[in-house]
Amino acid sequence: MTELNPAESNPTANGPAASNPTASRPAGPRRTRLSADERRASILAAAVEVFAEHGYQRGKVSEVAARIGVTEPVVFQNFKSKAGLFTAVVAHAADRVCAELDEAAAGVPVVALLTELTSPAHLDRLHARGAIGVLFADSVAATADPAVAEAGRAAVRRIAEGLAALLRRGQATGELRADTDPDAAAWLLISLVSARPLRLAALPELSRDHIERELAAMTAQLIAPPGD
Repeated sequence: MTELNPAESNPTANGPAASNPTASRPAGPRRTRLSADERRASILAAAVEVFAEHGYQRGKVSEVAARIGVTEPVVFQNFKSKAGLFTAVVAHAADRVCAELDEAAAGVPVVALLTELTSPAHLDRLHARGAIGVLFADSVAATADPAVAEAGRAAVRRIAEGLAALLRRGQATGELRADTDPDAAAWLLISLVSARPLRLAALPELSRDHIERELAAMTAQLIAPPGD
């Protein structure tokens, strides 16, 4: 099943030429038909942007629709409700994070990747407005909507599994300690990442950078082989 992209429809379809097929009119852009999967993917991509920028409560389905040139009913036809759309967004974001972890790990040592992931600069980018990390924090905190909150918890568990797989890869290559529990270490990393806003709010400004560097170094020491 496909549908027309309203943003690329012919603007003269209801004008004088519509009642007179022989009337001349300028050739408009070709209409683009999107498959059902393509339409759903386009909605999902726009929703990731909107919810990352505004959060679940303030993000509007009307803005998601406007960004891709469709009406709200088209969004609801694909995702049933705002909550349904957001849960799909969170699941998609978790899959994307895990895919990016796999891709990044293919080109750099695991220890170097973990060092980058826990660096203050990366943590700031992850928690910035419009960043994908906002989606996970927002979904887990949505206690008024159990389905959304559960989607958030499932997404974080998915990321923990991806991190644990990365850690096992590091253990297999000898980069990481063999006696470290990769599942526990994955949750340690998630805790370090997710608590960044709390630390920024509570720590004195003069000590923030020092504490963040020390936390990252301590985490690396816990999982790297002795002597590294």
